[in-house]
Amino acid sequence: MTNLDISPAQEVCPAAPEGQGPCVQLWPEREVPLGGVRAMNVFRTLPQRGLPTVGAWCFLDRFGPDRVAMSVLPHPHMGLQTVTWPLEGAVRHRDSVGSDVVVQPGELNIMTAGHGISHSEFSVLPATTPDGSSPLVDEIPVSRGLQLWVALPEEHRHRAPSFEQQRDLPVAEGPGFTATVVVGEFAGKSSPATMFSPIVGADITGSGSLELPLRPDFEHAILILDGSAVIDGVDVQPGPLAHLGAGRSNLRLDVAPETRFMLLGGEPFGEDLLMWWNFVGRTHEEVEKAREEWQAEGLLDDDAAAASRFGLVPGHGPDAGPEAGRIPAPQLPGVKLRPRTRA
Repeated sequence: MTNLDISPAQEVCPAAPEGQGPCVQLWPEREVPLGGVRAMNVFRTLPQRGLPTVGAWCFLDRFGPDRVAMSVLPHPHMGLQTVTWPLEGAVRHRDSVGSDVVVQPGELNIMTAGHGISHSEFSVLPATTPDGSSPLVDEIPVSRGLQLWVALPEEHRHRAPSFEQQRDLPVAEGPGFTATVVVGEFAGKSSPATMFSPIVGADITGSGSLELPLRPDFEHAILILDGSAVIDGVDVQPGPLAHLGAGRSNLRLDVAPETRFMLLGGEPFGEDLLMWWNFVGRTHEEVEKAREEWQAEGLLDDDAAAASRFGLVPGHGPDAGPEAGRIPAPQLPGVKLRPRTRA
């Protein structure tokens, strides 16, 4: 779960305005190459200049389906939670708090970076293929999924890092739809995932005319994964993020058969954010300091690195072959990064 841009732009994320009522705004995705020998491209819909956040959701990448192996060496995060939601394929996650797990479709990884954490992600082959046979050793697995970040509010963004995996998520049902509640609460079901601001994320499949219960104090958005939908007369296809504003106690939409979509929402985030590379902060100085510390930690021995701010991810030492090493931080831009308030 990383932003691998070699020249990441400053992302200014002003606090959400008050009183933004119901709407349907389509925000286009942009294709972002993540680099590497087998370059994986992702499609990013958050943040955008005019829509930096939806609730506390501040980053959303969609990837695949591709036969491109995810191969992401250790890299740092701060000030956020990563949400890994695979749709196809399996990913091995290792981090500096000692986690080493494989996440598969229907399972959820939540990593709370807090003051600082580092982790790696690599695609893994399933134990068997759909026909029950063993996969070929050199086969590249299909990868498809969503990578999301949640900004931590001021009172939690300096907390100690942690990780959890949830394999038994609740399922809510209503007329014409079934929803896996990934985070937060939806339709009377609550996810066990630990979150630090009022939020919702649900993976929903439905057909025909649907009516979804919403919290009117939340702003919401929908990302169509498969199929299509019509919301307030607006045709929504896979690709763009449909921002729905706030103030809705329910959402009526007409969807094609077996349409699958992600519902995201939360209480409008009331803090200005400064996002650069894999850091969510508030000032240039703290982002600059985090970058300097990550770079310096690459020169430490294992014992010193393990005790440092971002820590050491086991399994990536000099004898790890293609999994040896870490991702260095890009250069900061030549101007001071500044958050600004939304007009």
